[in-house]
Amino acid sequence: MPPSLTRFADETRIAFDNITDRASNLLYPTIRLGVTGLSRAGKTVFISSLVHNLLHGGRLPLFEPLQSGRIARVSLEPQPDDAVPRFQYEDHISALVRDRIWPDSTRAISELRLVIEFKSASGWNRMFTAGKLAIDIVDYPGEWLLDLPLLQQDYATFSANTVALAKTGIRQELAARWMALASRIDPDAPAEETTARELAAAFAEYLKACKADERSLSTLPPGRFLMPGDLDGSPALTFSPLPLAAEGKVVRGSLRAMMERRYEAYKSVVVKPFFREHFARLDRQIVLVDALQAINRGPEAVQDLERALADVLACFRPGNASWLTSLIGRRIDKVLVAATKADHLHHESHAQLQAITRRLVDGAIASIGMAGAGIEVLALASVRATREATVKQDGQILPVVVGTPMAGETIGNEQFDGLRKTAVFPGDLPQAIEPIFRAASGQSDASLPDLNIVRFRPPELDTSSSGITLSIPHIRLDRALQFLLGDRLA
Repeated sequence: MPPSLTRFADETRIAFDNITDRASNLLYPTIRLGVTGLSRAGKTVFISSLVHNLLHGGRLPLFEPLQSGRIARVSLEPQPDDAVPRFQYEDHISALVRDRIWPDSTRAISELRLVIEFKSASGWNRMFTAGKLAIDIVDYPGEWLLDLPLLQQDYATFSANTVALAKTGIRQELAARWMALASRIDPDAPAEETTARELAAAFAEYLKACKADERSLSTLPPGRFLMPGDLDGSPALTFSPLPLAAEGKVVRGSLRAMMERRYEAYKSVVVKPFFREHFARLDRQIVLVDALQAINRGPEAVQDLERALADVLACFRPGNASWLTSLIGRRIDKVLVAATKADHLHHESHAQLQAITRRLVDGAIASIGMAGAGIEVLALASVRATREATVKQDGQILPVVVGTPMAGETIGNEQFDGLRKTAVFPGDLPQAIEPIFRAASGQSDASLPDLNIVRFRPPELDTSSSGITLSIPHIRLDRALQFLLGDRLA
């Protein structure tokens, strides 16, 4: 994160927190793993499956410490941050395994500590390391991450950027009520609370319409307008961008002055504490992406996802830090960008899904110069809800996925009841992915691939001959673990 995003006092507090963290790590080695993603990407499911597979010795052939037998024990321990809600792993696993429903999505920050006892592969390391690693998993909404760039923007810049985006594509229709209301108001008129509330409500309504499943747009700051929590109704959440004329002197007591003050309060009360207390203390990060949803919703959703990921990656403090700089300024040294729900496609399309995701973030990685940071892109399924098969139709052999669609899901005129298994031909992702991005940027009239993407219920778990429930099936979760944690368990 560029130093301009925080004041000197904020950086001093961050440095103090990191010194405290590092001092405790000398006695108890710890890695803080941030897990985030934009809406519907599956953050809760990822964490639940990761922990379940480690606790139950899951099928993780590419996670070398487990495959080689060097992991002796994995357990949950109380988290170190008592003021942060605990990630309710047990409740989420019960929903997945017993009820076969997807757990509730992330609405706020939460944390869970997982401890791995292991034997180092190096005899030298065994002499000097404790053979124990604590992993503090920090779960937070991706919408909060999209707020961090606001720290670089004053109110006029924020308003100009938001209004300009609202005039593009489908957003123009969704923003019509808010924009009509804002355009009728004189920013220099005396501030009135009723006007502020009406504007803020219309603006929040626009953001929620953008986020809705049928649109699936991703660039939606300020994030707390979508999940206000205990700040609902507070002045810090009762503001709106305004279509402002050329910059001039702000009239004291005016509506613009009120909005500007509340926007700055939002940054001080909401954004800075999140950055200082949580984000700036992370060591590793995974960003989960529902690229399939964006492709299914059309070119504008793809373009918006690319824009949002650029904003997300611009927030990271990338690079390998020396032992001295790591004491005062943590750096995220590994970032994994993972396209989720790979089980919705036949494996023949997984490479293309991964390539599309890589293409979504390549521009952002290049523009912010993430040299020195380990960046990886992967297509995975935290929970594999389908199996693969083939069917013969009209003389053709079609690759399909077989699972139980959730109640209410439809393909064509068929609606599913949530009980019956069915085979679904999901469609194919094209070998050439550039036409997708040319269509998304308006350079081509080409359509995006026609996919049949439905939501499936979690699978019924297999049991062993002794009646023990086996670990949750997945796709490439072991590769994600190896990238994020493998070097710390060497």
